[in-house]
Parts: sequence; structure tokens; C-alpha cells
Amino acid sequence: MITSDLTDFPERVTGAASLRPGVMRPAITRLVLTGFRNYPTLRLALDPAPVVLTGLNGAGKTNLLEAVSMLAPGRGLRGARLGEMDRLAPGEEIRAAGGGWAVAATVETADGPVEVGTGLAGGGLERERRIVRVDGRNSSAAELGRRWSVLWVTPAMDRLFVEGAGNRRRFFDRLVYGLDPDHAGRIAAYEQAMRERARLLRDGRRDPAWLGTLEATMAAKGVAIAAARLGFASQLKSVLAAGGHGFPKARIAIEGEVEAALAGQPALAVEDGLARRLAENRGVDAETGTTRAGVHRTDLAVTHEGNGMPAARCSTGEQKALLLALVLAVARLKRTVEGSAPILLLDEVAAHLDAERRDALYDVLVSLGAQAWLTGTDRPLFAGLGGGRAQFVRITDASAIRDQIVDPAGTSLPAADDHDRG
Repeated sequence: MITSDLTDFPERVTGAASLRPGVMRPAITRLVLTGFRNYPTLRLALDPAPVVLTGLNGAGKTNLLEAVSMLAPGRGLRGARLGEMDRLAPGEEIRAAGGGWAVAATVETADGPVEVGTGLAGGGLERERRIVRVDGRNSSAAELGRRWSVLWVTPAMDRLFVEGAGNRRRFFDRLVYGLDPDHAGRIAAYEQAMRERARLLRDGRRDPAWLGTLEATMAAKGVAIAAARLGFASQLKSVLAAGGHGFPKARIAIEGEVEAALAGQPALAVEDGLARRLAENRGVDAETGTTRAGVHRTDLAVTHEGNGMPAARCSTGEQKALLLALVLAVARLKRTVEGSAPILLLDEVAAHLDAERRDALYDVLVSLGAQAWLTGTDRPLFAGLGGGRAQFVRITDASAIRDQIVDPAGTSLPAADDHDRG
């Protein structure tokens, strides 16, 4: 087992009793992995400050972020199936019977510490399913979303503005989850009804009553989804308009037929209209295998306010900056509305920013009081988080070693390097 503790960090807070008002909540202060990706076991003790993970490519930095992302609803930052996160020893093709990954953590919140665990159950002939426990009792992933939110930026999102609408829509919906946890349930119900409707049409089973019930569900949930998106976008626009913080101003717009209809009609009228269009489209939907009407076709349009350019036509660097501007604006919004920022997972973002924007990013993270997890191969990229502003963890061969902290002036702080390998 790999362990790391804070015995050499007397000035740092290590528990709920030490957390001062306004200081980094929620924050993970204990993280335990079992059989997750390339980690056989890992035990990491932390304080609420930002966490910098450094190490060679392939060491397991992103895997560690993915484990943290599983402390929120959904399929994590990779969108992987549950079984794909299971650890395989070299040469293995399937996991051993009775195996299954697990992630456990202590999360410090404004209401005190919360013990949470999640992992994989089932497999083989049994259907894989995710289990969640909160403070020792069986729970659900949805409850995690009601207690805290986790947002992330990964290299896979670098083409968010130039690829299809689906990724942008899912990205925006994840942002909405942060202030409206029930949004995830609405989307799940909508998509379940849409899949069932598509199956009936594909199989030629066009029972009007059955299809009408599914279409009514899609219409009701769809209007609720569209309204939540528009409400959140309105709040976010006010934060984005303030700009500053070293990142470009972004202008956003929600482009979808249901969202547009809500701008000029009562919700019930929009709901009736969507149900009617779905019924009218049964024939063409059956032929094409698609669903031509609904909130699953909505897009997020992002524009660089400074030059008026759509994000898709901006440079790669500006697209990354716009993406970060959106996520940081959501974090500021959540802090304003609820008094706490989300946990932020920023995978390999520093290497794509110039020095000025890196420093601006670090300043924003510290001012937000957010426990941000950042990864990178080069320690010097994080010099702006020196001087005790962050904690540094070196990842080597699926091991986490609390590193010596050196601030930009070269002052060495005590290292907590008491780890064991077992």
C-alpha cells in the first residue's frame, strides 16, 4: 500500500476542526483507491489546498483525477464504462472473481466531514452496477451531486468547439448539474423514454397509446431540461460579462428549438407542441433511426467577446482559454450562489497556457477557495503555486509520494515523504 500523510505540515489544516470559514470547501482530505486503473492500492492524505500532481506520462496522474471524478454523479471524466476502470495485472484479460474497483474518500464540507465510497459491483454473468455509500449507509450517485459538484477540463475537450454539438451539449449539461443536481435525473428520464420510443419504432410496434405516453414523457422532461438550461445560462452570462481574471470574455447562447420556443410561449404550450411534433415524426423517425425533434439536438454557441469570433474559428490557445473561462465562471457562480466552489480537475492545462495566463489561473483558483487538482509533467510550470499555495504530489509507477515543496524564490519547505511500499 502507498501512503502519504501530513505529519510534516504543521501549518496546514488536516481536518474539519481546522477548516476556517471561507477556506476551500468542499475538499478531499483522504483518498483511498483499490484496484482502480493502474493502482492496486493507494492511500493519500491531503489538506484542502490545491493539489498538483506531477510525473511522467503514463504514471497514473489522469487515472487519479478520474478516481476523484467518480465522487460525483455520472461516468467520470473519461465517460468510461464501469468495468473499464477495473485494474488488470500485466497479462490479465479479465478481472478475478470477487474483484472490482473502489474509491473511498473523506470530503470536508461546510457541514463537517462526509465519508463516501463508491465502486463496481457485479461483472461476469452478473450485470455491472455502481454502488455508493455515504457515511456508512447505502446511497446513490445523485446524492453526491446534492452535496458537492466536480468539474473538469481534460485534453479530450480541446476540440470541444469544433466537433459535433453533442459534446458541447453534454459539457453544458454537466455545468448545469453543479447548481441543479436534479437536471441529471431529468436528462436520464428523457433519454430513457427516447430510447424506448426508438426501439418501438424500429421494431414496427406503433401502438399509439404506448408511443403517446413515451412522447408525453419526452415533452414534459424536455421542456424542464430546456428551462433549466436557459435559467442557468442567464445566471452564467452575468458572471461572464464581468470578465477579467486574465481570461477572455465569453458570450454564450443556447441554440435549440425547444429553448427558442420557451422564449415566446408558455411552458405548457411548448410541451404540447413538442409532443405533437414527436407524434407527427413517427414515420420519418422510424425510417431514419433518429429522433428529429427534442432537446437532445440543442447546441451551445460560444463567442470570443473581445474579437467577436465564434470559438470554433479562434486559435487553439484561445479555445483553451475560453473553455477555462467558462469553467472558472461556473465556479465563481457556484461560490456566489451557494458559498462554496466546486472541486476542479484540470488535466494538463498549464502546459497550454502562457506564463501570464498560468499565473492568472492560479490566482483565480486560490481566490475561489477551490480545491483544484492539476496535473503536468514539468514541476516548473506550477511555480506560481509555490510558497505554500498548493500541495505537490509526485506520481511514480502508480505510487503517490508527497514531494518537497519549493517556492519560486527557492525556499524549501519541509517534505512529507514518509511513504511505504507494500
